[in-house]
Amino acid sequence: MKFIHTADVHWGMNPDSDKPWSRDRAQAIRDTFAEIVRQAKLRDVDFLFIAGDLFHRQPLLRDLKEVNYLFSTIPGVRVVIIAGNHDRIRPNSALHSFTWCSNVTFIMEENPSVYIFEKQNVDIVSFSYHTTEITEPLLKDIHPPEAPRIHLLLAHGGDSSHLPLDKKAIASAGFSYGALGHIHKPEIAPDFSYAYPGSPEPLDKTETGRHGIVFGEINPATRKVTRLEYLPLSQAQYVPLIIHVTTATTNGELCVRITDEASKRGFEHIYRFRIRGRRDPDIQFDLSSLEKRMQIIEIIDESEPQYDFSRLFAQHPSDMIGFYIRTLQKEEMSTVEKKALYYGIDALLSTTDERK
Repeated sequence: MKFIHTADVHWGMNPDSDKPWSRDRAQAIRDTFAEIVRQAKLRDVDFLFIAGDLFHRQPLLRDLKEVNYLFSTIPGVRVVIIAGNHDRIRPNSALHSFTWCSNVTFIMEENPSVYIFEKQNVDIVSFSYHTTEITEPLLKDIHPPEAPRIHLLLAHGGDSSHLPLDKKAIASAGFSYGALGHIHKPEIAPDFSYAYPGSPEPLDKTETGRHGIVFGEINPATRKVTRLEYLPLSQAQYVPLIIHVTTATTNGELCVRITDEASKRGFEHIYRFRIRGRRDPDIQFDLSSLEKRMQIIEIIDESEPQYDFSRLFAQHPSDMIGFYIRTLQKEEMSTVEKKALYYGIDALLSTTDERK
C-alpha cells in the first residue's frame, strides 16, 4: 500500500504580507499543493493523507471547490482529510453541506473514531478540530482496533495547546504508521512509526531548510512500513546567512558579497542576512538597493565600528567624548551596552558642535 502524507498546506495564506513577493508566495502554496496531487497520480498511491490545516482559515465555498477539483483529477486515490486548529470545523462552516468527490473522506468527528476502508484493508483512527485549542491528551492510551488490517493514525497536534501527545507512546501503540501534522518542521521517526511532513511551502522566516511531503509504502502482509521517503517540493526556501566583515570591508564590497551568496543558492529563495564583525568607523552599510533586486526578508547589522578608545580618550580627555568613554566603557559589556557606546561615540564624532 502506497501513500503520500502532507499537512499544514495553509491554502489561502499570504506569507510575508508586507513584502512585494507576498502574492507570489500565496500562489506558490496553491501551485505546490497541485503538485502534491500530481505526485499522488504519478506515483500511483492508494492514499493521500492530509493531517490538518489544509486551509489557513475557515474555508470559503470557492476554496473547497478549487481543492475538490484537484481531487477529482485522481479518482483512483483515496483522499483522507482532517481539520486542524486553523481550519477547524465551526457550526457555520461550508464543510457541513459541501459534497466532496467520491474518492474524498473529510473526517468531521470531534473525538477519536475508527474509519474502515475495506478495499484497501485499512483502518484509520482520527478526528478533526472543532475548537481553536485542544489541551487534553486525547490520544493518550490510544490503540488501533483488534483486526487483521493496516492500522493508521491521522492526527494534528504536538504542543501543550494543540493535542499534547507522546511520540514514543504513539510509536509503540501498535499502529502501522502515524501521519501527523501541526509541526511545520519535517520529522521522520527512525523506525518509520510516525512522521511530520512539515509545511509543503515554508510560511515564514523561521521555517528554514527543505520543505515537502512524505511518500511511503506499507507491506500488506506484515503491515509494516517498508519505505518512508521525504520529497522536497517547495518552490522557495528561507535562507539565513551570516556575512562577516572587517575594517577593510566597504559598502560596495558587502553588496557584491551578498549578491554572490544569493546567486550561488538561487534568487528564487528568500534571504535573511546577519552582518557580523568589526568595520571601519567611517564606513556605513546601506543595503537598501539590494532589497529592490532580490527577496530579502531581513538584514540584521550586528557589525561594530573598530574604534581605538584609548587613542580617542587621549585626544579628548576633558570633553564630552572623553566623559562618555569613561562613563560607559568597562571590561565586561553586554551587546546593548556596546551598542550604546558605539552609537554614542559615532554621534559625538559626527557633530560639529563645540565640545567642552
